[in-house]
Formats: sequence, structure tokens, C-alpha cells
Amino acid sequence: MYKLRHLFKIRNSLTTQHGLRYNHAGVKNDLQLRNIDKVLIANRGEIACRVMRTAKKLGIRTVAVYSDADKDAMHVEMADEAYHIGPAPSAQSYLNANKILEIAKKSNSQAIHPGYGFLSENVEFCEKCANEGVIFIGPPPSAIRDMGIKSTSKAIMSSAGVPIVKGYHGEDQSIERLKAEANKIGFPLMIKAVRGGGGKGMRIAMTEDEFLSQLESAKRESLKSFGDESMLLEQYITDPRHVEVQVFADMYGNAVHLFERDCSVQRRHQKIIEEAPAPGLSEATRGALGAAAVRAAQAVGYVGAGTVEFILHRHTHDFHFMEMNTRLQVEHPITEMITGTDLVEWQLRVDNVRVETGVREGQEVSIHYDPMIAKLVVWGKDRNQALAKTRRKLSEYQVAGLETNVNFLLRLSGASAFVSGDVHTAFIPQHEHELFASTGARAALSEHTAIQAALGYLRQSRLSSTANDTWKGISVSSSAWRPNYQLQKTVNFKFNEKDIKVHVEYESTPNTYRVKVGEGEWRRAQAELLPSHLGLRLLTKVDDKTSNVGFLTYDQEVHVYDENGQTVVQIPHAKYQSAGGEAAAAAHSAASPTPGVLERILVNKGDKVVKGQPLFVVIAMKMEYVVRSPRDGVVASLAAVKQGDAVGKGAQIVVLENES
Repeated sequence: MYKLRHLFKIRNSLTTQHGLRYNHAGVKNDLQLRNIDKVLIANRGEIACRVMRTAKKLGIRTVAVYSDADKDAMHVEMADEAYHIGPAPSAQSYLNANKILEIAKKSNSQAIHPGYGFLSENVEFCEKCANEGVIFIGPPPSAIRDMGIKSTSKAIMSSAGVPIVKGYHGEDQSIERLKAEANKIGFPLMIKAVRGGGGKGMRIAMTEDEFLSQLESAKRESLKSFGDESMLLEQYITDPRHVEVQVFADMYGNAVHLFERDCSVQRRHQKIIEEAPAPGLSEATRGALGAAAVRAAQAVGYVGAGTVEFILHRHTHDFHFMEMNTRLQVEHPITEMITGTDLVEWQLRVDNVRVETGVREGQEVSIHYDPMIAKLVVWGKDRNQALAKTRRKLSEYQVAGLETNVNFLLRLSGASAFVSGDVHTAFIPQHEHELFASTGARAALSEHTAIQAALGYLRQSRLSSTANDTWKGISVSSSAWRPNYQLQKTVNFKFNEKDIKVHVEYESTPNTYRVKVGEGEWRRAQAELLPSHLGLRLLTKVDDKTSNVGFLTYDQEVHVYDENGQTVVQIPHAKYQSAGGEAAAAAHSAASPTPGVLERILVNKGDKVVKGQPLFVVIAMKMEYVVRSPRDGVVASLAAVKQGDAVGKGAQIVVLENES
């Protein structure tokens, strides 16, 4: 079933995967068959670290490149050599093909591994590597070119007998032609950038009235992301499943598939969770998907690792070709886990739980690049075991200082419909109440968690040499902790803008307390902080319930980590005393909802605006955030920022005043 050794000649180098002849691309045969002693990784973060680990196992030296923003990054420290390539913007660093090739030659690297993103699907870069005598660890330029243009790929797939969705892939891009084709196909309609990827340049027009505005938005995003605003139109299949198949092919036209991955659960066309095998499919459907993917790879003369993506009807399981990713995908470890095959090294030699990351404690997560900081990959003997392990490992994450989707993934992986395998692209909005019920203003802090947070905070204060907390005049940082029934303290927290008071009395028995939350009942509790390989653990016993949870304090916050994920409570300080003033200020201004890049300012000083009117647009995490006016008024001033500038979360961009 996994007879990859028959397709590739194994060498003690990365040529095991990519030592292949691209005759049709004009690359010399001996170039691709050379042994590799040193490889340059033209990427950053998690994928760069992942490739380096594999290369080092094979005895291959590694070369890293880094921008100004990444000078202290983890991948820089892991590499045998590292070279600076430019400023933080990717166009001036990780997308600078000439500079990367210059460093490859300077460092005597025989090959470049592009990872995913950046230059991984750049035809021109692939051809430049060949011209400079540097091995590009990826597919031939012709395959990248054909699959990178969606209209071309659809035509090739149709000729190869791969099912495709009804649509328009023509060269006439006039508004009149696109509108006519849209009406011919019917609504709802998918609008896609011809050179798109990662959900960029993709919009859905549910009705004819929405078509032009959605088309304009897609064209604008595509032009910015890919330098091309050409669009294709497709019938939009309501609530489909999204299934992709991993393929490998050699230079002789042989190809195999390594089964499918289900990535149906998405938000704004971004994949949230993937699993393999896809739930609920018959063996006949799996076989048909795999065969279609192999035909797709062979139709374009593909070589190496790639992924063929399909739209699958939720109920009938009919499927249609969507696109092919001509690179190693973010999700490739999932296939590695279920097949025992490493897509870079061939034989998997790690545990069945993998956490891959490219950042470490204290490092800044820059707004200039993809915000992914880690991936969790698990394997189980069946789907239920894999889901149980997923939930357990998610609950062990301890991250502070930035927002993550760990809690959301915990709720998602435990949702009854997801557990039963009833997945489709509208899964998240359909189950919104279940998935988001415990977030935002609707969430409530349990009494037990409030007690844990308070006792952990006091224990941490006692252990801290710099703490200045007191119990009626006695410093908790003092080593002279004296038993005294009269010692009492009220710990004040904020949770979802609500005040939480936990009253604590110290008892004569060490680490023993009487506690109550608000006006509730007094309870007997014990608490102790213990070190572990995961960080501090808080061991508590409240009445008869004993708990062992993760715990840390960070920047006026207390974090508790248990089977439900992360709970964060704020330690009030002066900023809460001015909450009323802050609320009033918010009503007179519009601020960025997230760290990102300012895309456009849509108003000028002195403009009259109405409540709900778009004021500016911020780009973050591959999405547009349109910030609207909180009320009627006049633009009093604009922040001293311009298009393309980085803005922080909460940065005030537009200030309003009354019309009078």
C-alpha cells in the first residue's frame, strides 16, 4: 500500500524526494540527481524548523534566511548558518528571489527548500534556480504554472476525466461578460481569483444584486495578493464538504496517492481543523477520490509532493476538482501520521503526537507574516481515539500574551455533530451557539475556577520575590509565613467586564484556606503550586474536589488551564477606574479591532458620516476588517498613518465629533 521505495531511488540526501529530472522544463538531468550536502530553507517559522529537523537527521547542513523582524527567531538559531535578507515586509525579504539565490550561491547550498507560501509556487523562481544550477526542492515549473492558473487547471482536469464544477474560466474579463456568465451559471455563485490561494480573492455572491460588489472586492484582493485581477466563476455548492488528497509522483509518470484529508470545517474559507481519513466515506468513494487525484497529477506531469483538492457533495458524496496545491502543505503532517511516511525523510520516526512550532517564549509574533504559531497533529487507532487525544493535548496548551483559537478548537472537537462526522463547509455557522456559547459576554466564570484563580494568584505572590501583596500589613513575599486565623484578604478580579470578589482566610494548617466567592458559602480549600515540564501546575482541593491544572500570571492577568481550555481573569488596576472615560472615548472614535496593516482610509477630515458607514479597512490574518462608524458625526481628525502602515490592536484611526 505504501510502496514508495519502488518509485524513488533512495539516496543519503534530500534527493530521495526531489532528485528528479525535469526534462520538459529544460533542467539538466544531472542537476537533479546530485547529492545534497547543504540546503537553504527559503522560509521562516514552523515550516523552516520542520525542514531543518529532517535535514539534520539526514546529515545535511542547513542555511536559514531572516528579515529584520526575525533576527531572533527560532529557525535562525536552529540553522547551521543564517543570513539576513532585508526588512520585515515579505516583498523585501522572503519574496526577494534574487537575494535568496545570491545567498544560496554564497553559502554553497546545492538546493533550496521553499517550504510553503512565499516562493514555493513561484514559477519564475523555480526557473531561476535551474538557470543558476541550484536544485529547487519542488515540482517542475510547468506543473506549477499550469496548476497555478485556475482556468488552465480546470481545462486540463476536464480533459483528463477529472470531474469539475460548472463555471466560466474564459479570458474575456469584461464586467459585461462576467455578469452574463454569472446569470448563465446561476446563483449562489463562487467568484475566485484565477491565481488565488489560501482563500484570498474568493467571494460568494448569493444573489445577482450582490454580484458586482463581491466581484470588485475579490478583484481588489487578488490584485494586491497576486498581481492579477482575473476571475473565474463557478456554481456554488451549498454546504459542501472539502476533501483533499495527498499525492506523490516520480519523473517517469508514476504517481501514488496517500489517501485523503477532510478539511470541511472552515471559517471565511480558512481551514480550522483537518483529519484523515475523512469521516463517513465509503471505500468506493475513497478509491475514486484517490484515482482522480492520481490522474490529475499525471495530467500535468507532476513530480514530488502535491495536494489535489475536491469539493464533495455533503449527502451524495459526488465530488468535483477544485484546485491543486503544488507544494508541501501546512497539513502534510496529518498524512505522515496515518501512513507512517515522512514527506521529506520518508520513514516517520517520531511519536504519534506532534507539536510543530517556529516561535518560543518571549518572541514577538509579527504582523508581517502568517499568524500561525504552532500545529498540533495526533494519531489514534480510530477517529474517536484521535479526537479524544486531540482534546487532551489541546487542554495542555499554555499560551499567554496573545489570543489563540485553542478554546475554540476544544469546543469544536467535542461538538456532538463533529464527533459524529457530520461535517460540511457551513458547519461553524450552523452550530454557532454550541461553538461560541462559552465565549464573550455570554461566558460565566465558574465558582471553582474563581477559587483556583484566587488561590493560585496568592500562592504565586507569596513565591515571588518582587510581590508587594499584603494580608492586613503582612507581606506575602515574606518567608516568615505565620499561621493566624485572623489573616484575611479579598481578591478582586475582572471577567468579561464583571467584578469577581473572592474572600480568603488563612488557616493554621499549611496551604489551607477558607474561601467564598462573592456572597456565596464559605468553603474549605487547599492549594499548592508545583513545577512540571509544562510549567507551573496548581493543585487544589475544594471541599471534596481535587484538581490539577496549569497556571500562570502574566501582565495583570491570571491564566488557568484545564480540560475546558484557557480561562483568563484580569487583575484590576488603575485602567479600570477610567472605564467610563474609555467607553465614552470609544463612542467618539473608531479603532483597529486587531493588529494588522492599514489597507485604506475611506474618509477625510471634515467628512460627515452616519452610523455604520465604513471608515477604514485593516488587513490581518488573510482577511479584510471593515471598521464602521459607531455613530453619526463629523470626522474631527485622522491618525498619522498611511496605507500600508502597521497598526496595533486598539489603535485609534478616526476621531469623531458632533455635527454641531
